[in-house]
Amino acid sequence: MTLYNPTTKIKTLIEALMALKDQKEYIAFLRDLLTEPEIEELAGRLAVARALSEGKSQRVVAKETGISIATVTRVNQWLKRGMGGYNIVIKRLQNKNSQKNVTDKHRS
Repeated sequence: MTLYNPTTKIKTLIEALMALKDQKEYIAFLRDLLTEPEIEELAGRLAVARALSEGKSQRVVAKETGISIATVTRVNQWLKRGMGGYNIVIKRLQNKNSQKNVTDKHRS
């Protein structure tokens, strides 16, 4: 695990994100904070991490996502040797999707 000590500004950003209540608020805040290409870049990195965690090769992921091989390699490095943030989010998204699928099946 990589040691990281966020600055006061970064801690304030984290507090701001944690204060958001729903998807609508996240969308509004992210769009005010970042440009559309920056948001797409972040979303692309998450898509890369998810695909790599499914066992796809870096070259396949780069081709499927349109993300450069350099970025795919960098995401792969953080996925394997980072602080575990990607893995936490990926597992939670998988759990959320699994729960949604079960709920959807019960409604049918």
